[in-house]
Amino acid sequence: MTSSAVRTGRSLAHRVLGREHGVERSLARQSVLVAAVCLANDALSFVTRGPEDFGAFDALVLLGLVLADAALASSPRHSGRVALAHAALLPVLTLVLPGRSVNTAGQLVSAYRAGAWLRGGPAGLSLAVMALGVLSSLWVSGTPAPLAALTLVVANSALPWLVGRYTTARKAHVDELRRQREDALRDARAEVDGAVAREREAIATDLHDVISHHVSAIGVHAAAARFNLDDHGGSGPVNASLTAVETSSRAAMVDLRRLLDLLHARDESAEQPGLAKLQELFDGVRASGLRATFVVYDDPCRIPPAVDTALYRVAQEMMTNALRHGDGKAVRVELDYGGDHVTLTARNRVASAAALAGRTSLIAHEGSARGLDGIRKRAEVFGGSATCGLVEDGRFWETSVTVPIGGES
Repeated sequence: MTSSAVRTGRSLAHRVLGREHGVERSLARQSVLVAAVCLANDALSFVTRGPEDFGAFDALVLLGLVLADAALASSPRHSGRVALAHAALLPVLTLVLPGRSVNTAGQLVSAYRAGAWLRGGPAGLSLAVMALGVLSSLWVSGTPAPLAALTLVVANSALPWLVGRYTTARKAHVDELRRQREDALRDARAEVDGAVAREREAIATDLHDVISHHVSAIGVHAAAARFNLDDHGGSGPVNASLTAVETSSRAAMVDLRRLLDLLHARDESAEQPGLAKLQELFDGVRASGLRATFVVYDDPCRIPPAVDTALYRVAQEMMTNALRHGDGKAVRVELDYGGDHVTLTARNRVASAAALAGRTSLIAHEGSARGLDGIRKRAEVFGGSATCGLVEDGRFWETSVTVPIGGES
């Protein structure tokens, strides 16, 4: 695993843990708020509806009610104990407040918490305890009709407990649906990645079986022709041209192998060419008879590898256009390091035949148009721009690419 992957994993873990801590803090704040509202409501109800002669026992009962409501802000793992405290308070409140309803706000919330947070035996025991507390308070106040007692037990203990169970079950169902969706998305991404990898393998195979064969054949035949010329005393421009063809075919094979390694996604793939190899590129162009002048402005600065390779490919296309559509004599290339950007410019004289055919002939040419479009797209990928066209009254063709490098790493 690379250091970048490690940093990404750590960042993701920190974000996940941060979200979990944020959820816990939010639940704690909400629990405190619920406890405070229940405490205020029950205390106010006790004071306004309580006995006229407020004695020590009444104060003790009120203190117990306040403490039981305050316990609603405690951890969910104490839900059973909190429910037990509220159930025990119900018959006592009935003694202190004759004719009072058998529930309190805190008791209803504690029943909900017990249903929501407890599982198995503790959950069933808490329901039984709360139902017993309601029945005992009914017995203290005077036993009502069985049906009425049943409805009061259900309304004040079973119903909030069941609502808590439903809420938890619904959350678990939603979480399960979310997990299934995430699994489906992960499987879909894996399938797409697999399809892309298979397509890359197929492209790499085709490149190797077809293009590399022909490029290798070009180099072999050029070398053979050059050797035959040497055996027959041949020399001059033909020999130089054959040497250029042989050299270019070898360079093409090196680039092709790099692309094959990249398509195969091999970690050990050869380093992609960049601006540091421009001199080698221009040496190959010079071997074909085109004088290439290379000028660098300002000191070289660090350039992201992807931008570095893209600019090298742009320079390759510039040289191809100069050989195809220029006068075949000279080309001037300028590389300007501008601090937060880098600019690559190539200028060559237009061939007289092309100029006579029309100043827009270069753009109209299918191969050139495709190459220029590729140059623009390479620049736009990195937020840059590309310009190309005839300059100096149509005597020269200039292509310029500017790519920002500020903030890249």
